[in-house]
Amino acid sequence: MTQRSRPPDESDDEERAFLASYDPQQFERPSLAVDVALLSVEPEGRLSTLVVRRTETPAKGRWALPGTFVRVDETLEAAAARALTSKSGLENVYLEQLYTFGALRRDPRTRVVSVAYYALVHAQRLAEAKDQARIARVEVPWEGETGGEVDVRVEDGTSLPLAFDHGAILGTAVKRIRGKLDYTPIGFQLLPERFTLAALQHVHETVLGRPLNKDSFRRRMLASGQLEATGDREEGVDHRPPELYRFARRSAV
Repeated sequence: MTQRSRPPDESDDEERAFLASYDPQQFERPSLAVDVALLSVEPEGRLSTLVVRRTETPAKGRWALPGTFVRVDETLEAAAARALTSKSGLENVYLEQLYTFGALRRDPRTRVVSVAYYALVHAQRLAEAKDQARIARVEVPWEGETGGEVDVRVEDGTSLPLAFDHGAILGTAVKRIRGKLDYTPIGFQLLPERFTLAALQHVHETVLGRPLNKDSFRRRMLASGQLEATGDREEGVDHRPPELYRFARRSAV
């Protein structure tokens, strides 16, 4: 059956005429950027992130999250992935949109609105980052999902001064993953493909910033339907090798 074309409408002509004469320069427009708060869990039980030292003004010498201005011909997620790859060398990283930061004076150059993303990677992948990117420990001064800015420190405890509102962006990322950890499988993004229950608990405890009861945690995880036994056991340990698991629905994240 042949589909009839819609008859011409006067509003179509009006629309074309309007667009032909429209001048986008008649309205002031803010600049649009993306920033990426990358988080990882270190074996020592630390929550880590990745920052890059700014070499130009403004905020020259301060440390910033990987970020960039959005191009006219790319999506927000593509811009976030480009920023992360160009600043850290990391590709194919789990990214999720976090929040829009649009305070009037967050950037002294002009009105810049930033759509922030958070990224999650296993510690081994974080170690692959470019030399100019620095891995730093995230210090969270609040409990639970209170929220607020966080601090970043290097091995000797020295605090790295963050540029713009990146302390708030990073803090928002920590709050978000703490809130989502129990009801979504995002924690598996912080693990290798195969892991032990102890490693899974280690990730949860590091992200949440508090210890968890071993027995109740394992019962809850095994009953969640999210784990799949591999049939293999961890190698190279002195004690009885623990069983290795994988995420049963990794594609559903």
